[in-house]
Amino acid sequence: MTEMYLAAAFFLAIHFLISGSRLRDRLVALLGEKVYMAGFSLASIAGLVWLILAYRRAPLLVLWEPIEGFRWLALAVMLLAFVFVVLAMMTPNATAIGGEALLASDRPAVGIMRVSRHPFLMGCALWSATHMVFNGDLAAQVFFGTFLLLSLGGPFSIDHKLRRALGEHWRRYQQLTSVFPFVAILQKRNSLRVGELGYGRLLAACLVCALFAYFHQRLFGAAVILF
Repeated sequence: MTEMYLAAAFFLAIHFLISGSRLRDRLVALLGEKVYMAGFSLASIAGLVWLILAYRRAPLLVLWEPIEGFRWLALAVMLLAFVFVVLAMMTPNATAIGGEALLASDRPAVGIMRVSRHPFLMGCALWSATHMVFNGDLAAQVFFGTFLLLSLGGPFSIDHKLRRALGEHWRRYQQLTSVFPFVAILQKRNSLRVGELGYGRLLAACLVCALFAYFHQRLFGAAVILF
């Protein structure tokens, strides 16, 4: 398990200690934005590959048995995770690279961004938490726990970075939105508009989720559906 712990620590360190910190600002000033982004992307890919390989090589140390009776609950949560992830990729997002222009518009947060300003990471959090519950071995807890920590801590790191870079425009966007789903809506700082989500996007999320469920055993060696 030592390699598993080291790979997880490396993957989290490059994101939390570099990506959202003032060290990033100094590296960008020294290297330039493009060189920094290229280097960080390579480090992230290398860290991800190392984490996956370490997970595959880790010994099986069972902490609890699979929770078979709740498999359909896992599918329901995963469908919600896919909705967040797919809609995040198909909706204009002020937190994405090049999305800063949205902050000055009259409607900086539309669709799924009204629900969470970090929908991709919220979807990843649901994905990783579900896999932690339904995979009761130690290596799975470290592997999926790494992504859960990144998904829950990443939004605050991103917010900190963008607040330094974008100032008042970003503070206005933060006031309109929330990290965790539906918080801004419940606090009446925003409102849910189902039509903005896009019925085509919702259908796409359902189809992608269905495909992953159907091919999950072939791709990852574990069945998630009962037929």
